[in-house]
Amino acid sequence: MPIVREFTLPDLGEGLTGAEVVRWLVEVGEVIAVDQPVVEVETAKAMVEVPCPYGGVVTARFGEVGEERLVGQPLVTVAVAPEPGTTVPDAAPERPLVGYGVAEGGKGARRRRVGVPVPVAEVHPVAVVTPAVVAVISPLVRRLARDNGVELTGLAGSGPDGLIVRADVDRAISARTAAPISGRTAAPAVADGSADGSIPLRGLRRTVAEKLTRSHHEIPAATCWVDADATELLAVRAQMNQDARLPKVSLLALLARISVAALARFPELNASVDLDASGAPVAIRRHQAVHLGFAAQSDRGLVVPVVRDAHLLSTEQLGAELARLTEAARAGKLTPAELTGGTFTLNNYGVFGVDGSTPILNHPEAAMLGVGRIVAKPWVHEGQLAVRQVTQLSFTFDHRVCDGGTSGGFLRFVADCLERPGMLLRQV
Repeated sequence: MPIVREFTLPDLGEGLTGAEVVRWLVEVGEVIAVDQPVVEVETAKAMVEVPCPYGGVVTARFGEVGEERLVGQPLVTVAVAPEPGTTVPDAAPERPLVGYGVAEGGKGARRRRVGVPVPVAEVHPVAVVTPAVVAVISPLVRRLARDNGVELTGLAGSGPDGLIVRADVDRAISARTAAPISGRTAAPAVADGSADGSIPLRGLRRTVAEKLTRSHHEIPAATCWVDADATELLAVRAQMNQDARLPKVSLLALLARISVAALARFPELNASVDLDASGAPVAIRRHQAVHLGFAAQSDRGLVVPVVRDAHLLSTEQLGAELARLTEAARAGKLTPAELTGGTFTLNNYGVFGVDGSTPILNHPEAAMLGVGRIVAKPWVHEGQLAVRQVTQLSFTFDHRVCDGGTSGGFLRFVADCLERPGMLLRQV
């Protein structure tokens, strides 16, 4: 007789207490393997696929899309078939999810498919469906149903023993497409919102909104600008990338290297302000390590992944880590640990085709370097008017941490490194 195991939302780390269901990755009646992701959830810091430590047949799902589940609340129940002739042990404690995925361990756990029909029930907000026998459905059929929004639990299978086959799903899709639309035409609804255009702030989007609001209200920020001739920097990058056997060095990697060098010269800017219980500033905390955040665009909006210990990395290593985190941001796979703990932010808003910006600081950081687009402009170079590749640099800083002299010195050093990249050799 199969044993039904309950899998609850595990500890997601980083002080998180719950998560919102974004997308179910399995159906009731589906056979799953050990550590197979069963649901995608959004926390206040990242999108996470949650793997289940049990292998067997999914007998129930808990939580609708958009519903928040707290740590310890059930996600799915799984019918696990014991090995013939063995005693079923008590349920093992679930492994915590730290950052992303389950913790290491148990990789040797046996993965098996359960081929016996088991009682299943889909959990709904109001009632529980009467248990019924569900046959194992082909993965191709499940995928077809999932991609087209067809609930398999509502279909009558035409295959042997009521098995749902592809023809059943195709009929359901055709019937839904051909269904007549009657009555008054409804106002179009905005994605993830209501008909009036209201978009709820949830998960990461809500966290970002709260953080920006706090930064704007709490930090007395100021911004200074300077134009810089980046022609020589682009020439150096071209030289670095001449050897096709070596990884390409991105412009962002060079800007990151310049930022780290500037912070080595002006360490007081790699800082944050400590507050007392009333919110009054009481101390400036200078950080020894440079954890470099950089602005990256994702499907869920702007995120700031963090390159840990950037001061210890070479330009090539910085480029590799920046590329990895950028790809993870686009795929929505950044972990909470990769989105927290930054001490300084680099914002390359030039990729959006703009020249300048006065950004809000990434709380609780004390400074942010902004880089605009690089465009050909008339420029006086060595006493002659010439066409050069020019960019605008901006530097936003917490005025509690430094004054105009320090911020201006930092920005001037960055501009000098763009115009004369050889200055970076002094920092090697």
